[in-house]
Amino acid sequence: LEELNKELKLEKPNHGIAFSIPVKSFIGLSNFKKHDVDYEIKENRGVENIMYNVIFVIVDKGKAEDVIDAATKAGSTGGTIINARGSGIHETSMLFSMAIEPEKEVVMILSKTTLTEAIVESIRSELKIDDPGNGILFIQNVNKAYGLYEG
Repeated sequence: LEELNKELKLEKPNHGIAFSIPVKSFIGLSNFKKHDVDYEIKENRGVENIMYNVIFVIVDKGKAEDVIDAATKAGSTGGTIINARGSGIHETSMLFSMAIEPEKEVVMILSKTTLTEAIVESIRSELKIDDPGNGILFIQNVNKAYGLYEG
């Protein structure tokens, strides 16, 4: 990550963001041995050093801007929107005997841990995420982050 930071000059505004998040395990990589991964998740390891969280919100296409707006109201400075498709049993519908998978958007927001709760609550209330079919939200700790600037 440090090399990426140097190569892309992430210390300069508008050059991008790079971050790392913990991974519990890798499956399906034949050249990756089990002992290469720490399978034990220690409850309090590194918690005191966590400065940022990444908030992922999966919503129907066209709702991502609403997520960004709700997050901004709570102190977020933006996010990244990624196009996706739903594939769950409740996600497909039939049209002329063809399965149609609806398009989704994944919103990724890096936030200071001190702002995460407010941002999540704003998104939950504005988009009614707790109601069925309105989206999914999950949060992960960020180990390291580069390219984040406060304005």
